[in-house]
Amino acid sequence: MVAMTLSKINELAKEVLDIEAKSILRLKDNIGEEFDKAIDILYNCKGRVIVTGMGKSGIIGKKIAATMSSTGTPAYFLHPAESTHGDSGVITREDVIIAISNSGETQELMNLLPLIKRFGCPMIGMTGNLNSTLAKTSEVVLDISVEREACPLGKAPTASTTATLAMGDTLAVCLMEKKGFTKEDFLMFHPSGKLGKGLTYKVKDLMITGEKMPIVKDTETFLNVVKMISEYGLGMTMILNSSGNLTGVLTDGDIRRTVMRHAKLEDLKVSEVMTANPKKITEEAYAASALNLMEKFSITALPVVDEMNKPIGVIHVHDLLRAGVA
Repeated sequence: MVAMTLSKINELAKEVLDIEAKSILRLKDNIGEEFDKAIDILYNCKGRVIVTGMGKSGIIGKKIAATMSSTGTPAYFLHPAESTHGDSGVITREDVIIAISNSGETQELMNLLPLIKRFGCPMIGMTGNLNSTLAKTSEVVLDISVEREACPLGKAPTASTTATLAMGDTLAVCLMEKKGFTKEDFLMFHPSGKLGKGLTYKVKDLMITGEKMPIVKDTETFLNVVKMISEYGLGMTMILNSSGNLTGVLTDGDIRRTVMRHAKLEDLKVSEVMTANPKKITEEAYAASALNLMEKFSITALPVVDEMNKPIGVIHVHDLLRAGVA
């Protein structure tokens, strides 16, 4: 065996990446009617998505099933060899099958086909051989063929598994969008780890309370309220009526608009220029919901109120970002 120089190794590494990148880009030409059918079948699935594949295809299939499950599409990986020894009992008539085989002729997968057909489950075949048994027996076929493997021998599944994984991610992301999967939904499936930590915060965990809350009565003058906003540094203040209920807010934007519209500011009451019925949130809401409101309505702070509409805090976008909620 002749040892490769470092320069040759680098050249080979770059070639591998080029081949695999091209294998993904070629998939763009395969996005069309068949892909649309696959999305419709998966979207309308009343059971689970059963992903199956052998060898390297099976390893990729496990990842596809895991990604779907964590993004709102219940999925399960079924090992095709084990399926004929009892594991096929997980399949129900409500399920959709995603069968993966680059050749489309994997024997263990072929042994599973009669059961799938007996149950009448729609089958989406992911294969690189459109003339294969898998392609001919699938309701929908997703072409994952590649020009060549990245392996110098052309044998080890490399570019083909990369393309399969990319197609699986594409299905999962499109389903996620079609189902309207939100950050709050994501939290339900990722309560631990860095992703979940930021999303597990409630508003009450991050809100500003007590003397740090900017609050004024609606009888206060506009200029005095502007002074208070500058002192508190939150870019807003909450305004209460005589009963102590939140009736409005005054923000930096309100101040600019007021200065442009009113020539005399000395006798102006804050109630005349405030934003009435402002956006607000409860302390038990997730902090991610507060961020969603802020992003949706282009605001930087939200009043936090109790069940009587009395302010108990304020939550600012900077606190959300520091906590990793974004």
